[in-house]
This record gives sequence, structure tokens and C-alpha cells, in this order.
Amino acid sequence: MEALNILFLAIFVLLASFANAKVQEHEFVVQATPVKRLCNTQMSITVNGQFPGPTLEVNNGDTLVVKVTNKARYNVTIHWHGIRQIRTGWADGPEFVTQCPIRPGESYTYRFTIQGQEGTLWWHAHSSWLRATVYGALIIHPKQGDSYPFTKPKRETPILLGEWWDANPIDVIRQATQTGAAPNISDAYTINGQPGDLYKCSSKGTTIVPIDSGETNLIRVINAALNQPLFFTIANHKLTVVGADASYVKPFTTNVLMLGPGQTTDVLINGDQPPSRYYIAGRAYQSAQNAPFDNTTTTAILEYKSSPCPAKGGANIKPIAPTLPNYNDTNTVTSFSKSFRSLREVEVPTEIDEDLFFTIGLGLNSCPSNFNANQCQGPNGTRFTSSMNNVSFVLPSNFSILQAHKLGVQGVFTTDFPAKPPVKFDYTGNVSRSLWQPIQGTKVTKLKFGSRVQIVLQDTSIVTPENHPIHLHGYDFYIVAEGFGNFNPKKDASKFNLVDPPMRNTVAVPANGWAVIRFVADNPGVWIMHCHLDVHIGWGLATVFLVEDGEGLLESIESPPEDLPLC
Repeated sequence: MEALNILFLAIFVLLASFANAKVQEHEFVVQATPVKRLCNTQMSITVNGQFPGPTLEVNNGDTLVVKVTNKARYNVTIHWHGIRQIRTGWADGPEFVTQCPIRPGESYTYRFTIQGQEGTLWWHAHSSWLRATVYGALIIHPKQGDSYPFTKPKRETPILLGEWWDANPIDVIRQATQTGAAPNISDAYTINGQPGDLYKCSSKGTTIVPIDSGETNLIRVINAALNQPLFFTIANHKLTVVGADASYVKPFTTNVLMLGPGQTTDVLINGDQPPSRYYIAGRAYQSAQNAPFDNTTTTAILEYKSSPCPAKGGANIKPIAPTLPNYNDTNTVTSFSKSFRSLREVEVPTEIDEDLFFTIGLGLNSCPSNFNANQCQGPNGTRFTSSMNNVSFVLPSNFSILQAHKLGVQGVFTTDFPAKPPVKFDYTGNVSRSLWQPIQGTKVTKLKFGSRVQIVLQDTSIVTPENHPIHLHGYDFYIVAEGFGNFNPKKDASKFNLVDPPMRNTVAVPANGWAVIRFVADNPGVWIMHCHLDVHIGWGLATVFLVEDGEGLLESIESPPEDLPLC
């Protein structure tokens, strides 16, 4: 009888959780919209005329149904960054990987359920450089009745860090593709779409974040910048980190955050300072040597409600300025990234089925004989490129990889991506010029369903070492270790944290260093892993995992939706 009661209780709890789960329907219209920044108006591509785009707020367990209609002049797709997409790979969004793009005038409906995720994620275009302006926050609250593993904040504020060009971003990348040189750097960084007081024509729109004395508030920070890791701080206020990439962490306190593009960090702040106005600020962490970068600073204002109101001269009170690290302060970045631990002990795969070693970095292609000098404006008459394991990734153009896989179409991709570098070399030393030019290919790695995977991500010093934010679609992974120099399995395995490593979807691989990640390949489909500096994706710093179906329906990817775009 007791067993029966327990069974009924379990069924009741399950049904109750389904009953609370909602289906949320949204419409995204991608369109050109006049946006005025830095004294000039650009016809920016936006969603629903908003920049940044709409914030989506859901509960763990909810289903999202988002119809995207493309009224712009460019192809577009939308990626739901960090959503696991269990069995719903058709909704993941990277163009020519899981779908063909939505052509101008066409539409596509993304459907997926949030399963076991809570915290801050975001959505963005995954086609050319459209994500410069096509992005927004995706906030996942706990299931109804569940609570945060920290004190409930009085208020919550998403902060999206962005990057703004005083030009059409698509023109910027097209020019770089024609010349083979690095694209022009951005003209400003933004907080919630606004550059802030330190730029021309920008003070009026500066983002204001309210706080009251004695409050504890949750700030959800998202680095949506296209190509730049960023430092973030709030003048005179301590930041208590409680989550990252929609996973809770053991709380730790810091004065400054560093987020690579794609990463999110949830922090609690206390209204424990004298009521006034305090600058919130973001600026570049620049790890690549001798590379030009945007060295400006974006600001918003943390404003105490009890500070003098603007009408009575409060707006004339100059906000208190923060201290930010030097642009190249790798030590601060290292101590920050080493502070992350999962909230509780976690089950990290200890037996490994697929032990992979991927070099990541830049390269230079010799000028092809049929190109003229204007098309080879990289260093010494070359063209910039990028690769993993000496393979520069090329997206298909007539099929998506997932379609080709499910339909058995030959000739779209090959399954011979190398499990380790074809040539072993001193990755972070003085690399022979003969290794600077990668091969091109659409090569993927096949993984059996349920296989336990370890990947060593090794930066190289080819052209320049750099901190690369590496993002894996369809998965969260544990970062079990990171370090500098060349990874040494004998020496470095002893440093692995297999107890409470942080779970992320994007890892900032240290400049001239390495990171080791682990995950179980339990989500069938085709999943791209790429550098989230968009300039590097275009150059080929990406690869794809093809995770085979397991046994039965629940271990297999769903059938493609009927409105899946055709190439």
C-alpha cells in the first residue's frame, strides 16, 4: 500500500510540474530600423524595432514558440544561446549547421522546451554579423514554487554589453572578407544599447539602473559584444557572483568581472553605499598583442532612489567613477576565472571514451595566384584565417549539416576531423611558419550517444596568442582545469577539479594557455563548437560534433519541422 501511495505521490508531483509549465508564444519580426547613436542614424537590423531586442522571461520547464519573420534584406537565423535543445536541434539556429537561413520575406517557427536550466541566457542572430544588433536577454526563473539558492533579490536588472559600429556591421565584415585584412574595430561599447556619458551625443540616453538603500539586487550581465572580451565593474560596490551561463555557482565576491562574448554572469549587489550616483562601466580586456582594439569605455548609472532627484539638480551630480583593470590585465582575468565552482558537488565523467585535443588559433593564408594585392591586405600580403587542429571550418551553402545527416545527403561534410593536431609542435612557443596556413574543410567529429568526452582546448601563438571564448551548442560542460603554456597530461591532470568544477556553455581559453572540458554526449544532433569572437568564426575557428541517436525515441532527435527553411 505504501509503495502505491509513493507512486501516486510521484505521479502527482510530475503532473503538478507539467501543470505549472506554460507554452509561451512570441513573434519576432526582423527588420531595418533607424537607430541614432554617436550623433548618426544607422538603419540597423532589429527584432520588433527594438535595440536591444525583447527580453524573454520564462520558467524552468516552459516551452517557447517563437515565430521569426524576416523583413530585412539579409538572410537571418536566431540562436538561443545556452539552451540545451534536448532532441530539438532543428531549433538551435546556426545557419548551415542546423538549418538553412530564413530568406528575406520568409519565416520559421522555433519550438523548444527549457529543461533543468535556471539563470541568465540570451538569444542572438547566428548569420554573418547580424548579431551586432540582433540580440536580447533570455531569463529563466525557477519553476513556480521553487526559489533561488540565495536571498530573493528586491529587483532584477539585465545588463547587455554590446558593441556598436558607426557603420553597417555587414558592410564592415564584407569589406574585411574582400581585403583579407582584419575588420575595422567598433566605435563604442554599449550597456542595454546605450554607449553612455563618455561618448559624443550619448548622455541623454545613458542607461539608469535604480537601487534603494538597503536593497539587495540581482544584476544579470551578458556579454553580447561581437568581438571583444570585456571587464565590468560598478563604482564602490562589491559584486557577489551567484551564477554563470544559467548554472549556479558557489558565491564569491569580486570588484570586477570579465566576460568573453557569449558568457553571462549573475551578481548580487547591496545598496550599502551613501545615496548618490555611481558609474557602471565596461571596457576591453585585450589579450592579443599588437592588434588594434576599441579602447573606449561604456557607462550606465547606478542611481539610488534617495539621491537628489534630477529635477532638483541631481542630474548634475557627476557619478562616482570606478577603477577598471588595465586592458591587458591577464592576472585579474585568471584569478577571476579560477574563483568559479559549482554550487554543489557534481557528477563529472571520470572514465573518458573520447579523449580529444584541439589546438585553436589564428593563421595566415598565402595570397592566391588569382587574387590581386587589394585582396591580400593581411600581414605581409596574406589573408587572415583561423583554425582548430589545422582545419579552417567552411560552412556548406546548399544544405545544413543536420539536414544532410538526417537525409543521408553525400558530399556536404566529411567525418574525418582530427582528434589531435596533425603535427605536434610547441603550441605556445615560436611556431614554424610552415604551420601557419591551415587546410580548409567541412570536417565533423562523430560521437556515439552517451559517450564521455574530454576536450583539451589549446591556444597557439600563431600570429598572436589570444583569449578565445569557445562556445559549444547543445551542451553545458564542466571546466575541470585551465592553465598557461602547453598542456601536459602527466603534469596537469593532477590539477583537475573533479568534485565541483563550474558548468558553462562558453569557456574563455587563456591566452597562450589551455582549458580542459568534459561532458556526456547525451543530446543527439549536430552541434557546432566555435570561438564567440565573430571575426574568428568567419575565418574558420569552428568545428562540429555529430552526436548519433541512441536507442528509442527519447534518445533520438525529433523529426524536422514542416516549415524548416530550404536553402
